[in-house]
Amino acid sequence: MAIKKICNMNEEKEPLSLIDMPEPTPVGKEILIKILACGVCHTELDEIEGRTPPPFFPVIPGHQIVGYVVEKGAKAINFSIGDRVGIGWINSACGNCKQCSEGNENLCESFKATGRDVHGGYAQYVTILEDFAYRIPDNLLEIETAPLLCAGAIGYRSLRLTLLENGQNLGLFGFGASAHIVLKVVLNKYPSTKIFVFARSEAERSFAYKIGAFWCGDIDSICPEKLDAAIDTTPVWKPILFALKNLKGGGRLVINAIRKEEIDKEVLSTVNYPEHLWLEKEIKTVANVTRKDISEFLQLASHIKLKPEIQLYSLKEANKALVELKEKKIRGAKVLVIE
Repeated sequence: MAIKKICNMNEEKEPLSLIDMPEPTPVGKEILIKILACGVCHTELDEIEGRTPPPFFPVIPGHQIVGYVVEKGAKAINFSIGDRVGIGWINSACGNCKQCSEGNENLCESFKATGRDVHGGYAQYVTILEDFAYRIPDNLLEIETAPLLCAGAIGYRSLRLTLLENGQNLGLFGFGASAHIVLKVVLNKYPSTKIFVFARSEAERSFAYKIGAFWCGDIDSICPEKLDAAIDTTPVWKPILFALKNLKGGGRLVINAIRKEEIDKEVLSTVNYPEHLWLEKEIKTVANVTRKDISEFLQLASHIKLKPEIQLYSLKEANKALVELKEKKIRGAKVLVIE
């Protein structure tokens, strides 16, 4: 399934087209992967609607890929035929710049994203440099691992950037694929922490309570206790203000979004320095992920036997999954099963 052009998904309900493409051939250090599952991410909406546009069309989206190795390039030595592997958003980085040398390859100016800058996982086959593929732990199922490769890994990076300590209060603004995984991780990693969930949908709030949230309210709620840290996973601007309003002095907001939708000038015009920014509050944004984020998170997920909530779709139902995501019909993570 491919994106052929930029379009408005409020008007276009089938933004992807089914096309035939030649099976890719691995060269050098590349491996060829037969895809079993691919997660559906909000970033695909950003690509389709032009907020982070692909450099060419048609492009096959998808960057939460799980499959197995079926062929190797002449210089590929890390994997064997039949090994289960995963691919995330980071497809490559230069490896030589200051950012890469300091472990910040997510900030590399030559960063390339799977499913945007190169073809991704809404397909039967994909190639990847073996250094950017990840061995899947034996106790993780393919369909449950797919959302861990982006929603999980970028949620893990966001959680680290909050500097949260056990017993501190954490707020989650929005409750889709990434936030529900973060909640499960926090319950295991920081058992004395209270998790406050802010979500528009009553169904999302009920789901959050079901899996362990301490308190839930609407996006514009004032929670009963101030937050030490907050993570915003929404595509819109309004939650940023309410997250800041709910933070303690010295608290930190981490914005887990590659792009926000169109700037809401009316919302931003209500920014009030004493209420939203004073008392040394911090804002930190997440940009992409590193290979270390994904590798560490897969090991953590294996160790705690993490099981995300998933909704399954066939590849031909990719448009349906994306439209539901656009319409915020979300419960956990959406996953395409590739036949």
